[in-house]
Amino acid sequence: MDRTYSFSRPAGALEAPPVARASFAIGDVVRHRIFDFRGVIFDVDPVFANSDEWYESIPEDLRPPKEQPFYHLLAENAESSYIAYVSQQNLEADDSDEPVDHPAIRGMFEAYADGRYALKRQHRH
Repeated sequence: MDRTYSFSRPAGALEAPPVARASFAIGDVVRHRIFDFRGVIFDVDPVFANSDEWYESIPEDLRPPKEQPFYHLLAENAESSYIAYVSQQNLEADDSDEPVDHPAIRGMFEAYADGRYALKRQHRH
């Protein structure tokens, strides 16, 4: 007996956003395209996963689309070290071949080599 199944989405159901391919990986050292900071990636969200309040605080003319990877960085600039959340479109590979000076790196990553950090075994999943 041949059965044909038809599925329909219930009214008001949310559809998953399309997912773009991540250009960077955990451990990569990257630089912001607009602002003067760089960092090492320690987590990747396939699409925007921060608060609406955070997103709306970005000036509208600089606000990136949510349907792209967003990266968590151990970031640094000339004044300080901090955590940054950055869209893929605003990042580029850092070719300075300089390690990032962030106090949390030693707890999360092993040695720096060839422009990237190796994630410590206990943080891999």
